[in-house]
Amino acid sequence: MRLVECVPNFSEGRRPEIVTAIRDAIAAVDGVAVLDVSSDQSHNRTVVTFVVPVERAVDAAFAGIHAARERIDLNKHSGEHPRMGAADVVPFIPLEGTTMDDCIVLARTLGERVGKELGIPVFLYERAATSPARENLADVRRGEFEGIRDEMAAGAAHRKPDFGPGRVHATAGAVAIGARPFLVAYNVYLGPVENLPVAKAVAKAVRGSSGGLRYVKGLGLEVDGQAQVSMNLVDTEKTPIYRAYEMVKREAEAHGVSPTWSEIVGVVPERALFETAARHIQLRDFKPEMVLEQKVRAAVQGGESLSGFVASVASSSPTPGGGSVSAHAGALAAALAQMVAGLTAGRKKYVAVDAEMRELGLEAAKLVNTLTTLVTRDADSYGAVSAAYKLPSEPAEALAKRKAAITDALLGASEVPLETARACARVAELAATCATKGNTNAVSDAGVAALLAEAACRGAVYNVRINVASLEDKSRGAGLIEEARQLLAKTRTSVERATAAVDAAIG
Repeated sequence: MRLVECVPNFSEGRRPEIVTAIRDAIAAVDGVAVLDVSSDQSHNRTVVTFVVPVERAVDAAFAGIHAARERIDLNKHSGEHPRMGAADVVPFIPLEGTTMDDCIVLARTLGERVGKELGIPVFLYERAATSPARENLADVRRGEFEGIRDEMAAGAAHRKPDFGPGRVHATAGAVAIGARPFLVAYNVYLGPVENLPVAKAVAKAVRGSSGGLRYVKGLGLEVDGQAQVSMNLVDTEKTPIYRAYEMVKREAEAHGVSPTWSEIVGVVPERALFETAARHIQLRDFKPEMVLEQKVRAAVQGGESLSGFVASVASSSPTPGGGSVSAHAGALAAALAQMVAGLTAGRKKYVAVDAEMRELGLEAAKLVNTLTTLVTRDADSYGAVSAAYKLPSEPAEALAKRKAAITDALLGASEVPLETARACARVAELAATCATKGNTNAVSDAGVAALLAEAACRGAVYNVRINVASLEDKSRGAGLIEEARQLLAKTRTSVERATAAVDAAIG
């Protein structure tokens, strides 16, 4: 199962009934596991932490934003924490099995939906930002609800939202939606409170805004009679925990003070602790795969996902069948296209296609998610057909209802693989682009992606045809058959372009 974490912040921390309603709206979405709900009365703010399968992440976050819009009026809101919206900030964070690209796609998809359906302006931030000026959340939120409201009303160019109307929602304001790495709250203590001036000086030296470590935010605080350097490590891939600690230690010792202990608040990715441990004992060539539990987990997850899926297909059950397998093959093809795009973007040799490949990678990631969802939807559509055939055929009135139900179910079962064919046709186009413009060292991977996409599209078309053939009035499905034929022809053209490029590259 491919999971993401989402940590939406809501501008309400004093009315438990409102917090509960928002939390329940999120939790009601299938697959959501709410890990934590933290409210602060002085900040008048609540942070909900949940994990969810990629394919349901947008639904869950949207549910929370919608519930907040209905219950929170920023015109009556006050608190110490800066805010711009009822649902103030909604970040997606990749977990194992997902990537930052997946989260960027989720942020964009959610932003578009919130703008259209809820009438709330959306500003994309962090990794999902559409311009460098919006990467920093503090810059996006500057001026808060009232200032942003006035600037948007005045038509300020820098306040044009990425999605939604060009004015704040009357009560719900605006929302920042983004994708970011896991944030680690990490504190280092410097002894008794007498060392508080040192802690403040160290925090200033360490934090990025003062010229220190770019991905560190820091303050010097008094906590339980001790001097503390309180830090948020906003990207532990670029600023590991050990690097933050080493700089705090070095700066503190310059003032004649040594760290006494440190702590992590909340949860932390295990890889961050592995890196710190390996650094401490100077372990050369360490890889997380060397950890026993990592290998065990990988084996178990493999059994539950890929191997489990194969076993399900091989069983005597009619589902998952050819339609689901076609969608799965299409998802693998899209994943390969995403990989080739990732191997191309950021390399000097391919600077001319850098922007194109980055966008291609994001689109491929979105297609992976779409096709993964279609694996289950195809099996469900067969279930609807089976249920329709089991309806009673007597008396005459029941027979008429049965026939109508069968027709509707067969049309639905035809439309699902047609969606798969549409997605696979697009995957084939992306694969062809990767083969002709992408990293030549991965051209064979682009070719495999194209061939998989063609097989997946053809398999999906078979499913469209067989379901339409079962219709009593086959004219109802004529349009579906024609579109399927066109999609397959379009896919063949893309595959021919891709394979020609592969053959030319490898001889």
